[in-house]
Amino acid sequence: MTQRLARGLDGLPAGSAPVRIVHLGVGNFHRAHQAWYTHQAPDAEEWGIAAFTGRRPDQADALGPQDGLYTLITKSAAGDELEVISSIVAVHPATDHEAYLTYLEDPALAVVTLTVTEHGYRRDAVGNLDLTADDVAADVTALRADPRAVVTSAPMKLVAGLLARRAAGATAITILPCDNLPDNGDVARALVLGGAAAVDESLVPWIEQHVDFATSMVDRITPATTDDDRALVEQRLGYADASPVPTEPFSEWVISGTFPNGRPRWEDAGAQIVDDVAPHERRKLWLLNGSHSQLAYVGSARGHETIDAAIADPQCRAWVEQYWDEAERNLGLPGEEVQAYRAALIARYENPRVRHLTAQIAYDGSQKLPVRTLPTLNADRAAGRLPTGCATTLAGWILHLRGIGAPVQDAGAGPAQEAANAGDAADVAGAVLETLQPGLGEDTELVAAVVAQAGAITT
Repeated sequence: MTQRLARGLDGLPAGSAPVRIVHLGVGNFHRAHQAWYTHQAPDAEEWGIAAFTGRRPDQADALGPQDGLYTLITKSAAGDELEVISSIVAVHPATDHEAYLTYLEDPALAVVTLTVTEHGYRRDAVGNLDLTADDVAADVTALRADPRAVVTSAPMKLVAGLLARRAAGATAITILPCDNLPDNGDVARALVLGGAAAVDESLVPWIEQHVDFATSMVDRITPATTDDDRALVEQRLGYADASPVPTEPFSEWVISGTFPNGRPRWEDAGAQIVDDVAPHERRKLWLLNGSHSQLAYVGSARGHETIDAAIADPQCRAWVEQYWDEAERNLGLPGEEVQAYRAALIARYENPRVRHLTAQIAYDGSQKLPVRTLPTLNADRAAGRLPTGCATTLAGWILHLRGIGAPVQDAGAGPAQEAANAGDAADVAGAVLETLQPGLGEDTELVAAVVAQAGAITT
């Protein structure tokens, strides 16, 4: 009978590092990225991660019986490399709020990391905490009545943890967002301070004194797990792993922060510790994430289920290159550096062994496009240029909202989806763009380009 992956079996790590990191939003990306870097760090035995799921408890159900262990499958043209990752030492469902508060009360806890997606930050139209959102409003009310009340939104979960930490007399800690948001450390600071002010004004100066909000840029293509991945692990290692993680060989992590209570030696595992993440962040968000979104909508509208299939479509590739030309001229980075990065992206996209689903990347477009596509679009329009590559992405998104290509999985897309289905595609484009950014739908030249590209995609 095949044994299930667990600590202490045939040389697998039997011990557990002490919990000094809490992670919110455990999923495949975190396990291929931050948990992998922590596992690779030379001081990993000092830095255990307690991970909490999002709203669904699936990962806790899968990883709990495995003591947090899982197999990372790195897929390259040369074959598969399998490695058991041991840095996650406890996995909890999001509902285990008391366990979360207990970790935050520990003075030894040094870092809280997050991968909760762009939507999870619960920002309003101007970037502040959306205190009118149902979950945020309910959390504020609950914490005013009881600082240990269960909360569900990510910003207020951070506030709840800091309330508990202050009450326990613990101090220095770093909050390190790992989502694809520009200046994500500053975003987290603004949201947490906004939530703290809404609950208890006295918490604000305490946070300003004791909490470091670090910023990071993250990059590693990580598809969803398949039954074939599970079968591969059992065949090669002899263990049944309920939740292995497939990923690509490439990985990048750029971090800026003071980490007053310490951190793992991530730089010895390949991370870059820098003073300013912004140039790396823009390069990745605009080139990789921006083209990923384009391929998700345009590629799926043209019948492609995966990124490697989409980039093999000559028309999709031409549109990606066109979009990259637009992004490059606004990045302000050396041309040879950008060209090398573009060439590396093509090689990564063409890897047929990393089946990155266009439908997976298409999630939450209403939150992703403003940070992935609109910076390039706005810069070009300000310079008097018409960015057809950006218009292609927006056209693909409108088709997506109209039911063409990948299914819509986007909690914030209600107004856009309603506008997209209020008439013919040519008639609704302006109204849809207006939901993405006020004034965008009044740009008649841009709207005409989006309509033309929608026709080109489906021709």
